[in-house]
Amino acid sequence: MSSTTAQAAAADPFTPGRRRPGRANPCGWCGAQLPDETGTGRRRRYCAQACRQRAYERRTAVQRGGLPEDAVVLSTAEFADLQDRLFQLRCAAEDVLTAAEDGATPAELGELAERVREGAKGLERLR
Repeated sequence: MSSTTAQAAAADPFTPGRRRPGRANPCGWCGAQLPDETGTGRRRRYCAQACRQRAYERRTAVQRGGLPEDAVVLSTAEFADLQDRLFQLRCAAEDVLTAAEDGATPAELGELAERVREGAKGLERLR
């Protein structure tokens, strides 16, 4: 193996068989942190059989439905939950605007801004 090929393999974090101790290794479905593995063999991609099954179901649904590979598929309940969280975020932002127009103190605006931040943080999770 030439030195440039060796350097490229060393720089590629997805080189098969390469372990990265101490590096974040999230579940491929739910994002939970997987434990560090010390043995040989293929790295775990999922934290549980249920996550592995959900990922398989999504892949097969994408293939059957003709959806793009990067499509996000949500259940009706997940979609409703997402809509609720978006509504809460919008209401929190409107509360900040109303308070600012009414001459709220910086402390009051800070509390309202914290609600907006918490609402946005909740929207970061889609699963």
